Amino acid sequence: MTRLLLGTAGIALMTVGLSLLVTGGQFRDVALWLAGAVVLHDLLIAPLVLVIGLLPALLPARGLVRGALVTGGCLTVIALPVLLAPGTPRNPSVLPLDYPRNWLLSLAAVAAVTGAVLTGRWLRARWARRARAGGRR
Repeated sequence: MTRLLLGTAGIALMTVGLSLLVTGGQFRDVALWLAGAVVLHDLLIAPLVLVIGLLPALLPARGLVRGALVTGGCLTVIALPVLLAPGTPRNPSVLPLDYPRNWLLSLAAVAAVTGAVLTGRWLRARWARRARAGGRR
């Protein structure tokens, strides 16, 4: 019953959105934007993500590196509108912070945490090898 209600509400909202799109005269612009998004995703973003995802396959800590890359990619996607915004806004309270610097600091923090975790894993494995070697004597 809940599914039926949610499905009905979803179809009703999609119908309202479609009617607003058609009557608002922006149908061509939205269709062009959606087509561009599909082309951009299929020809650039998806292959790039696949190649970058395959690069750490040779590393022993590939899961951690891939996680850091995904996190950095998400941070970049979130920051893109501000990073690509032309010029400075007339109202300085619209974008009051230094967003490119903060984006780079966030990426540096992700890299630092990833490096710290990798170093901790390496040290733990080294100590475990030494403990095993010390027990054999």
